[in-house]
Amino acid sequence: INFQPTGAGTAAITGDFVLVASEVGLVMQALRASGIEVTAIHNHMLTDQPRLFFMHFWAHDDAAKLARGLRATLDRMNLQK
Repeated sequence: INFQPTGAGTAAITGDFVLVASEVGLVMQALRASGIEVTAIHNHMLTDQPRLFFMHFWAHDDAAKLARGLRATLDRMNLQK
């Protein structure tokens, strides 16, 4: 995840998440609900188990709004704590 300040409280963000299949729909919905565009979904391996999907995203907006959107997205993921 990368935040690049663009002035006046705004930022451009880009990044990608590595997800299992059950997370793809939930994460995509959370990103889109926050105004963050999904730019690609793909996989790298042919026989990985569990099957992994790489979801790339991008947005340019108010930095605090984007941070809240990413937090909401991370809350939808099965993260190790």
